Amino acid sequence: MHELVADRFTANAIPAGLTSGEAAALLERNGPNVLPHRPPVRLWQRLVVQLRDPLIVVLLIAAALTVITGDWTDMSVILLVIVVNTTVGVSQEVRADHAITALSQLTAPTARLIRDGTQHQMPAADVVVGDLLVLAEGDIVAADATVVDAAALKADESALTGESEPVDKTVSGDSVVWAGTIVVKGRGRAVVTATGSASATGRIAGLLDHAVETTPLQRRLVDVGKLLAGVVVALCAVVLALGLLRGQPTELMAVTAISLAVAAVPESLPAVVTLSLALGARRMSARHALIRRLPAVETLGSVTVLATDKTGTLTEGRMVARHLWTPTAEATVTGSGYGPDGTVLADDRVLGVGDLPAMTELLSAAALCNDARLSPPGSADGTWAALGDPTEAALLAAAARLGLDRHALQAELPRSDERPFDSDRKRMTTIHLLPGGGYRVICKGAPETMLDRSTLTDDPALLARAADRADRLAHNGFRVLAVAQADREGELPPDADPEHGLRLLGLIALFDPPRGAAATAIASCRGAGIRPVLITGDHPGTARAIATRLGIIEAGDPVVDCRDLEGRDLVAATVFARATPGQKLDIITAFRDAGQVVAMNGDGVNDAPALQRADIGVAMGERGTEVARQAADLVLADDNLDTVVAAVEEGRRVYANIRRFLVYGLSGGAAEIAVMLIGPFLGLALPLLPAQILWINLLTHGLPGVALGGEPADPDTMRRAPRRPAQSILGEGLWQRVVRIAIVLTAVTLGVAVWAHHTGRPWQSMAFFALGATQLAVAIGSRSRLRSWANPMLLVAVGVALVLQLAGLYLPPLQELLGTRPLNGIDLLIVTGLSVLGYAATRLDRILHPSPNVAHCDSRQPQ
Repeated sequence: MHELVADRFTANAIPAGLTSGEAAALLERNGPNVLPHRPPVRLWQRLVVQLRDPLIVVLLIAAALTVITGDWTDMSVILLVIVVNTTVGVSQEVRADHAITALSQLTAPTARLIRDGTQHQMPAADVVVGDLLVLAEGDIVAADATVVDAAALKADESALTGESEPVDKTVSGDSVVWAGTIVVKGRGRAVVTATGSASATGRIAGLLDHAVETTPLQRRLVDVGKLLAGVVVALCAVVLALGLLRGQPTELMAVTAISLAVAAVPESLPAVVTLSLALGARRMSARHALIRRLPAVETLGSVTVLATDKTGTLTEGRMVARHLWTPTAEATVTGSGYGPDGTVLADDRVLGVGDLPAMTELLSAAALCNDARLSPPGSADGTWAALGDPTEAALLAAAARLGLDRHALQAELPRSDERPFDSDRKRMTTIHLLPGGGYRVICKGAPETMLDRSTLTDDPALLARAADRADRLAHNGFRVLAVAQADREGELPPDADPEHGLRLLGLIALFDPPRGAAATAIASCRGAGIRPVLITGDHPGTARAIATRLGIIEAGDPVVDCRDLEGRDLVAATVFARATPGQKLDIITAFRDAGQVVAMNGDGVNDAPALQRADIGVAMGERGTEVARQAADLVLADDNLDTVVAAVEEGRRVYANIRRFLVYGLSGGAAEIAVMLIGPFLGLALPLLPAQILWINLLTHGLPGVALGGEPADPDTMRRAPRRPAQSILGEGLWQRVVRIAIVLTAVTLGVAVWAHHTGRPWQSMAFFALGATQLAVAIGSRSRLRSWANPMLLVAVGVALVLQLAGLYLPPLQELLGTRPLNGIDLLIVTGLSVLGYAATRLDRILHPSPNVAHCDSRQPQ
């Protein structure tokens, strides 16, 4: 037990704190006061994750086969694709982690401690159990601690509990301040009881599962890779067998089968995926959203449910006075934040000082019975800051909007005494000296304790009317304060109780206003078929009010109080109030178990487990806590919820481009296999040579295929409902489109080859050019916006590929390498004209078989 000394602020004896030696020994034994962090991912681990992709595995196998056959050129091309894809993926993850580290900071960087009987400023990491913390307004609490001295001490615990109201802290056995919370009012001292992972913040961080789950995109691509691997191996084995049965040389057919395997597998798919995600990440970064993992961009495009916290996410995380009520009049306060910009309106008339004496009297009293301060803008953004309790700061802002000068009021009525707010009395009282002698008592507090005959002398009917108005305001989600005062002669007796015999001035209704972009973001989600869900630790009335105001629910819709979750169908609910961190986790899990793709948006420590359990976690970067950022996949550096909606569009664009490439790449690969399988039955012994197959594959799946990943979003992207969570990436008619386009490619190629063969033309060279040119025409036809220059790289890539395809016919070195012969002008013109059928077939298919477009679906109900 530490030695007890007297504190200069109170007569109560409190611990004197540790000595430096005791603290050093405890630090050595228990470790530093830091939160558990995800262990760093080593470079080799990142490489292994990239190389385990099924399509990369197929390419590695193909590279090994080319080594066996001595095909060093093809091996080099395949390895180049693997190296580029892996490098881009790893470098993006490393850059994102570095950026997160720059954003991150210790929850409480420093702490004031009593060591060796003297106050010191110490790194928060050096705080140990038994230390005596010194707390004041604006301090971030460094560790869990029991309060042993308090003077009007209040802490903002919204990051931990989700409750937006500051919590009163008194000297009692169960009064505790928690690590990571913020002192918003008063002063005090507290003895540390838990640090690091043992603190409340650390225990919540310990709920995080550091294992990274695969995203919906990754799971779908795994399925595609397995399917392609099986089909390609089987078909290439058939080609090999048919060739051997026809008496073709074994080595030639082995090389042909391997070439077909390489051609049939869209080896550019990993590069297309990476490019699409990287472009999405870059666009999001420009909009102040940091992507921690590339697949997170696409995952947002898969989202069917957007679950969000309230305080600091949907709301600004600060209080604003909105309604004023007096026995004779009512008024509305306009404006946002803590600045003086705004007005007080009564019957659509802007009020000034003295226009309605009752309003002036009410706000003057609220400004005097107040310990907060407002700080003018210190930067170009023009934002006023609050020092002290956010509720009291909101009262000062309302007084300023009426035109009251708080400093002039204080000079006229200086404070001589006070009784600070505490949770038992639920009120605060200040005593002010009157200019002509005597004193004024001003009291503000909760209506349930203020509107009582033991406190007020007003008529019972008036008190009943005030109580009814307070109840209606509270039901609409407002925090209501009652303000009363009385002027008395003489001096306040030392043993007098000033909190009686007062006159009611009125009521002030305050709330935490929604963010400006929140309603627009919610409406955009609904338009895109995404169901918004609110999960908050706040009161049900407050949750209902904000959810109704933002359009998450309709007036009268039920709100689930999480104190009574047993037996409820969680997936059927939309708004959850009084949710603990564990219950948030249960709610997210229930939605995921129901087959939904869930994005969780939050900023507090209490949100972190749910952020990680969701398919994608979205954390606030400015107001968000370190634990929340570490648990998230996407960090919004500007805390703008509207950026989440932009990310959804970006994710849908990425997914659409991947599907666009799959149609292009798989139809081309399927056509190459079909030409090799059907050709011999039409009198074409070996329709294409191995080198020709690889050349076509390199040109078509190379630059043009990758450039398809940069296509802009379709104009109706955000008017479509989300795709079904269990849907295959080849679903929704995609594989049928692949087959239809492949048939056209095959027909054009074989038609040209058979006609040329029967007319004595260089049929193999004509088939070679026809197959390549028709595939390039499919690439042009696959564009999302035909007349747009949003993706000029695709046009450039197709042009370069076409020139190289022609070079394969007319340049002697390439003629020798590929086994081709030049075509005369007429033949070239005929083949080029027929290749346009690839473009026509692609556009016609999009018209006759459009992608499903379930616009403006009702996302209020479970899907």
